[in-house]
Amino acid sequence: MSKNFLAILLILISIFAGSTMGVLIKFAQNDVSIYIAAFFRFLIGFIFIFPYILKTKFKVYKTSNILIHIIRSALNFPAMLLTFSALMLVPYEKISALNFLVPFFVTILAVLFLKEKIRIYRISALFIGFIGMMIILRPGIINISLGIQMVLVASFFWSVIIILTKQLTNKDSSITILVYMYTFMTLLTLTTAIIFWEIPTINSLIYLSLAALVGTVSHISINHAFKLVEVSMTQPFSFIGLIVASLYGYFLFDESPDIYTWLGAIIIFIGITIITIREMQLNKELVRAKVNISQ
Repeated sequence: MSKNFLAILLILISIFAGSTMGVLIKFAQNDVSIYIAAFFRFLIGFIFIFPYILKTKFKVYKTSNILIHIIRSALNFPAMLLTFSALMLVPYEKISALNFLVPFFVTILAVLFLKEKIRIYRISALFIGFIGMMIILRPGIINISLGIQMVLVASFFWSVIIILTKQLTNKDSSITILVYMYTFMTLLTLTTAIIFWEIPTINSLIYLSLAALVGTVSHISINHAFKLVEVSMTQPFSFIGLIVASLYGYFLFDESPDIYTWLGAIIIFIGITIITIREMQLNKELVRAKVNISQ
């Protein structure tokens, strides 16, 4: 199996598992608050991976990037709470569509903080993405609700997390990244769970246990995919997440498909594809340049 094919397979697994986790969290939050849902989702996930931690005699914690792990978890905490809150306020497919903005946030951050050059391809893609976002949000025509604002802020946080995750994969294994996230997130969510404590129902615990399982699969899959290929290559496949989310929304939550959400998402997807194709071209040019230099 080639490296690219394995990466694509892992991305698809991550997308399906991640979408399924969102559904399970949404079901669980019918009985418990987001704080309890967040805590048990990571506590149960940590319990799932703890036998592996013991098997390695805690060597899986060995890293030279502890500060990045801390920052990543510190950003993951508000991003997760905002996303979980939005699940109860915004149609599932719209959340999935707005998450397409993450690659554009990544591009902007790369220009601002990594000093990457922005040329016509990226400018065009950002412009197309902005048009797509305006079609989905339709400001002035419909109100940009609190739930939508939560998704937008969370998407920005996720974009920073993606950059940090890719940086971590240069030295740490996908399981080490996962273990640190689950450790720190369990501790962080415990602080808010204590403040807003309530006893979860049996049903909510079942949903959260399943969410922890598929969420763990999603994180391991995407972390390993980032280790195999460039982040830009993973982005076009995110469109499949909208299809999965739309099917879940239609059959499980009686949410009718929004034509503007789909139209905006397709336009954003075109922008993502432009960025991806250009990034792949630049990588090939860089490889050719290295070959010429070595010769």
